[in-house]
Amino acid sequence: MAVKIRLQRHGKKGKPFYWIVAADSRSKRDGKYLEKIGTYDPNVNPPIVNLDIDATVKWIQFGAQPSDTARNIISREGALLKNHLLNGVKKGALTQEEADKKFDEWVKESEKRAESKLSKLEKDAADKRKKAIELEKEASEKRKLAVEQAALDAEAAAEEAAAAEEAPAEEVPAAEEAPAAEEAPAEEAPAAEEAPAEEAPAEEAPAEEAPAAEEAPAEEAPAEEAPAEEAPAEEAPAEEAPAEEEKGEK
Repeated sequence: MAVKIRLQRHGKKGKPFYWIVAADSRSKRDGKYLEKIGTYDPNVNPPIVNLDIDATVKWIQFGAQPSDTARNIISREGALLKNHLLNGVKKGALTQEEADKKFDEWVKESEKRAESKLSKLEKDAADKRKKAIELEKEASEKRKLAVEQAALDAEAAAEEAAAAEEAPAEEVPAAEEAPAAEEAPAEEAPAAEEAPAEEAPAEEAPAEEAPAAEEAPAEEAPAEEAPAEEAPAEEAPAEEAPAEEEKGEK
């Protein structure tokens, strides 16, 4: 039976949590397993790993093959290094005390690296929080200035509105007097219209006199006939002319 060291998924949607297990390679990913040797939580930075190194080395010694992800995890925890040192002890390359000493030194260095990385991450997080606080302060000051400016603008607008209301209030009496002045000419207008209406008959008088004037020339027209009657008087010299001629002949 081939044994694999792999991850078995647990947790909830969006927040996975893994068990590190030794299981039959033919079983499902989340199916039966032979032994649980650790846990892996990737939801934090750095990820949290709890691993039973001795149990992991035991399964590796039995021939279990870790998956790629499981290999990376157990390598960071030192299980592969301890398996390598144990193989050296079996071959006689070094004693158990030397192997344990080397492993302890590696663990200490690994812890220092982890602390250094953690402190760097914490420092970065602290700097990020500090920067966020500064940005929030700047935004708060801007909002405060905006509120103050809005209040000043509102006061200015209220003063302008009050001034605008007072100005029409002063102009209203003048506007009321204007209709009164308009009504006065309106009242005088009928009187002016009545006056010409009363004088209109006076214009009729010349109309009545016109026939009289026309009749007067008509009556005087016979006077022009008088010269027509006097015309025969001019004939008298014409009669006298032959008399003179007769005298001349004599």
